Amino acid sequence: MSSINNKNVNRRDFLRYTSLSSVALILGIPNVKASDTAVISNLSDLEEAFNLNPFVMIEKSGKITIFNQRPEMGQGTFQSIPALIAEELGLSQEQFTIKQTGGEKHFGGGQWSGGSSSVRTDYMELRKVGAAAREMLIAAAAKQWNASESECYAKDAKVFHKPSGKSLGYGDLVETASKLNVPKDPKLKDPKDFNILGKSIKRQDVPLKVSGQAVFGIDVEVPNMVYASVERCPVFASKLKDFDKTAALKIAGVEQVVEVERVFYNYKTIGVAVVAKNYWAALKGRKALKVNWDYQGHENFNSKDFSQYLRDLAKNEGVVDKSEGDFDKTFAESNNKIEAFYETPFVSHSTMEAMNCTAHWKDDGKLEIWASTQVPGSVIEDLPAIFGIKAEDITLHTCFNGGGFGRRLAIDFIIEAVNLAKTIKKPVKLIWTREDDTQLGPFRPPTFSAMKGALSPDGKVAAFQHKVIAPTILSFMTPKEDRTKPDGTMVEGISHQAYEIPNMKNTMVFADNHVPLLWWRSVTSSTLAFAHECFIDEMAQKAGKDPLQFRLDMLTKESDTKRVLQKLKEVSKWDMPLPKGKGRGIAQWEFFAGLGGCVFEVTKQSDNSVKIDKVFIAIDLGTVVNPDTVKSQMEGCVVMGITAATQNGITFANGKAEQSNFHNNPVMRISEMPKVEVHILAEGGKTIKGVGEPGLPPIAPALANAIFAATGIRLRKMPFDLSNLV
Repeated sequence: MSSINNKNVNRRDFLRYTSLSSVALILGIPNVKASDTAVISNLSDLEEAFNLNPFVMIEKSGKITIFNQRPEMGQGTFQSIPALIAEELGLSQEQFTIKQTGGEKHFGGGQWSGGSSSVRTDYMELRKVGAAAREMLIAAAAKQWNASESECYAKDAKVFHKPSGKSLGYGDLVETASKLNVPKDPKLKDPKDFNILGKSIKRQDVPLKVSGQAVFGIDVEVPNMVYASVERCPVFASKLKDFDKTAALKIAGVEQVVEVERVFYNYKTIGVAVVAKNYWAALKGRKALKVNWDYQGHENFNSKDFSQYLRDLAKNEGVVDKSEGDFDKTFAESNNKIEAFYETPFVSHSTMEAMNCTAHWKDDGKLEIWASTQVPGSVIEDLPAIFGIKAEDITLHTCFNGGGFGRRLAIDFIIEAVNLAKTIKKPVKLIWTREDDTQLGPFRPPTFSAMKGALSPDGKVAAFQHKVIAPTILSFMTPKEDRTKPDGTMVEGISHQAYEIPNMKNTMVFADNHVPLLWWRSVTSSTLAFAHECFIDEMAQKAGKDPLQFRLDMLTKESDTKRVLQKLKEVSKWDMPLPKGKGRGIAQWEFFAGLGGCVFEVTKQSDNSVKIDKVFIAIDLGTVVNPDTVKSQMEGCVVMGITAATQNGITFANGKAEQSNFHNNPVMRISEMPKVEVHILAEGGKTIKGVGEPGLPPIAPALANAIFAATGIRLRKMPFDLSNLV
């Protein structure tokens, strides 16, 4: 939909500008915080219609369109977000069309997917949008029939009159409904009456993807489009000295060779782009380039030295994240204490669809973009300042994302494509190779953890410390990093566990780093939980107690964490002994996105390898939109969590990432996939929690704890090799 600048526009022009050819009721949420009350605009009040962000259009013809502001990257928002409105509006999934938003101002600031935030932040607000519309349509029907509203109900895109059995379609009622006042506090449906929410409903995007009809960024083609591949320096923080394009220009199909800037927040570099009539020619031309770089000393960077640097930093006290009781005194005076050090590596996002973007600067100075992005809102908000263009002059087509995992929260590849299109003055499709995606970052940050604990004479936790040593993601996003207090992203979750520990002091030590970093699925919870929950197991072992019971003993009060652990104890038959050579391990984690826990069952093989037999996962949600999607997400967490725990991660030598593609940066194969049993806790709690990320943090620690139970080998460094544990 086009933006409208003139608030005095008449009704006819408003409909024309919003691409409607007939009367329509526009539903939306004000451009305010998500916590504020949802309302609905109607076209008879033009000031309000202009200021609100439409999410649903009901045309007089009967066609219904629901706009999805949460980009789809496999997590299911293409179905779940529209379902929140459709449920209250009285629609089945076949009765509306879904369209993805493109960062337009009138859709508000929630146009992004990340942090497992979509359902948990939109759940009540979007239900109110649907409920208010339902009440307006019922009021319109009651008025037409001269009946009481209490005698009418909405279902299947119609309003029915109970006494007479008469019905009217929403399209027949929309003009009258659009003139009514908007209900300020619409009544929501009782969950027992839900027809969509809480059901395993088929997702509308799946048939599109299976049949090849779904359009990802990589699929986009526009008239007169050219292709580009960019040679970027593999050593980070280097500078371009010069390049020779002679050989590249001799490749058939190559049209231009130009410099182009990549902007990743504060990190900016210049690369050399080869532009050609087809992608193959662009790649061949890129390989023919001769480029000289100034490494500025960063060619000496390597993983061995950097890891030792982080270990050395552990001697520093750090800044306090949370302190309760007197940890220092209790630990110093204890006769029963334990220390351990845990390490995790850099990890790439490795989305199945490599980064790409198609951009076109038009002759009138307007910009059109096609991209797989998690943040269409940020694209429209950020590009005007970078390129000196008005937001209303940018058209963004948000495509399906072939995986995101946090990588597509950054728009560096979009800025790069827009820069290139402006230089060559043609629509250009920029495609990163798999090697680019793997080696050029950004990466999940390596986090090292120095753990300390003390036990009381009765074997309970008396003191506990988790010291995080890590470079920060925030350092790439702010002009100057504040090191007087911990970076919340880098210590997330460690001080918010439900365990009742009398003396605790969690700290963070900042590390310098020049390698680009970014959020990775469940961010640093995927690394911190490994250290935290494995160390809990180490303390249980030292206390001579069962690891699960040891945790429950620290949860005397009722909590969601306690419920999750008790559920896992039940479904995994934890108290039932396993045969020799088999082992169980448990872990849980609660952080900003939600709460999950899991139990692994493993078997030690005769060749010293370990086979993962089964995984039990429990996720606490409060409420659930689509159980089938939750199950899929949990299975995906198992794949990604085991991959990060057992594959090699990203290592550096001579300043460069040593891994380049799936052959040496692999993902767990289908044949390696264990059985997964998912248990959803959704008892209608007040707090609605996320799905996509909470299942991942417990994976690595539960696996490591199970390996210890089966082999007696304690693993404190990721990744670990399941093929040879000695």
